[in-house]
Amino acid sequence: MIYKKILIATDGSELADRAVAHGLKLAKELKVPVVVVTVTPMWSALEIAHEARLTKANPIESYQGSAAAWAQRILNEADEQAKAVGVNFELVHVPESAPAEGIIATAEKQGCDLIVMASYGRRGLGRLVLGSQANEVLAYSKVPTLIVR
Repeated sequence: MIYKKILIATDGSELADRAVAHGLKLAKELKVPVVVVTVTPMWSALEIAHEARLTKANPIESYQGSAAAWAQRILNEADEQAKAVGVNFELVHVPESAPAEGIIATAEKQGCDLIVMASYGRRGLGRLVLGSQANEVLAYSKVPTLIVR
């Protein structure tokens, strides 16, 4: 199969940066565009309640602003990497979503036919307790997924 558009998911971590680099290299070799996506989760009611108790005005608005700034930092790094590699790219921030859901929805909406993302490869209790966005994407996406470890 020859891929025509690659979605690269990143959370800004060092491991995700390796997936970004791998996905960009693959896109360059195949001469295809990429969509780089980062997803910021919905605010936690417990976190917001804690912030409100600290008498912070508009804790939800504050969270949304912080999340948007964090996403922009991640996407700025991806922007630099994509320009350095020389591939056509688009940057997408999906706010207030479960990461796996945001990744899958973006891949479908953007017409991507491959998802590249990182996984820590946790096993056993660690995977059960911490969950795995990569596992969720693998389980629910119809788009083939390349996992970078």
